[in-house]
Amino acid sequence: MVALDPVELRLEPYFSFLMSSLKSDGFEVYPLAGDASARRYYRVVHGEESSVLMRWEPFENNKDYPFLSVLNHFQRNDVQVPDVIALDPQGGYILLEDLGDLTLERKYWESQNKDSALGFYRKAIDELIKIHYTATNDKSDCTAFETTFDTSKFLWEMNYAFQHLLQTMLGIKFDEAESGRLQTEFHQNCKRLSEEPRVICHRDYHSRNLMIKLGKMRVIDFQDARMGPIYYDLVSLLRDSYVDLTDDYAQSLIDYYLVNRQEQKAPAISKDEFSELFEIQTVQRSFKACGSFASFFNSRGDKRYLKYLSPTLRKVYLACQRTRSSPFLAKIINDNGLLERDLESEFS
Repeated sequence: MVALDPVELRLEPYFSFLMSSLKSDGFEVYPLAGDASARRYYRVVHGEESSVLMRWEPFENNKDYPFLSVLNHFQRNDVQVPDVIALDPQGGYILLEDLGDLTLERKYWESQNKDSALGFYRKAIDELIKIHYTATNDKSDCTAFETTFDTSKFLWEMNYAFQHLLQTMLGIKFDEAESGRLQTEFHQNCKRLSEEPRVICHRDYHSRNLMIKLGKMRVIDFQDARMGPIYYDLVSLLRDSYVDLTDDYAQSLIDYYLVNRQEQKAPAISKDEFSELFEIQTVQRSFKACGSFASFFNSRGDKRYLKYLSPTLRKVYLACQRTRSSPFLAKIINDNGLLERDLESEFS
């Protein structure tokens, strides 16, 4: 990590914002690796302290700005999110508490014994229960209540993968009958998921958006929160493209979620029904993730996510087999040899 040159730093449009916020010009700025969005992040080191600058588009500082709306709502309900230090709405800058660099993903992969990371996964489940139940039951103003995972949204996500992965990247041709059969399958599964009781969903609740600071789990990248079924976030976490949890490991965390959600007086659900819906959501959510990885490559030649494509497609296929609700999608994956192909090597 290399600091920006002091002369260049003074020419940056956010320099005056940082100087005003920190009451000093004695700070260093280090660009951080961002996510797949247009947001840019910088670590700002000032003396013995540090903070993180998020640089995005200009915004109005009101209840309709999703990042701040969801952050404030989550804070009211004890969800552990970063503190806001300063704002410049006109410039699109938000100075945030620095949560460090230890993600749940990194903690898992660096653990010699993966069971040592289990306690942190349980902490992630604890935060998720607050989002799903405590924050959902608080009906104060929040943009998360205004947007929904309904049939059309789920279907859009699946068709995004159909277009970017199957058609554009892999060049698979479909005749009218095949497309119709696949659309029928997509629609049936998306409709079933949309009929489930809705809670606030984080929408991107995976190991790279969960930070560990001083032993506590902290949640980031929450601005797209919306109403939807509990399975979306659970699949994001437990069928994560970036971490390959074993079935037993994931099941122990599902059991932990189901036991602890009872304290929130959540509606009863049988284990068989839960398992079926969890697998259907895996097909939908993981297939959508494949579409995102393919779109990054198609639209801007970004190869960083190619290594996650084949493992995630295998998760889709296994979920298709377990639920038997997506036989034609499973056939497409199998007939095109996608279980054997190394898509990272193929497209690098």
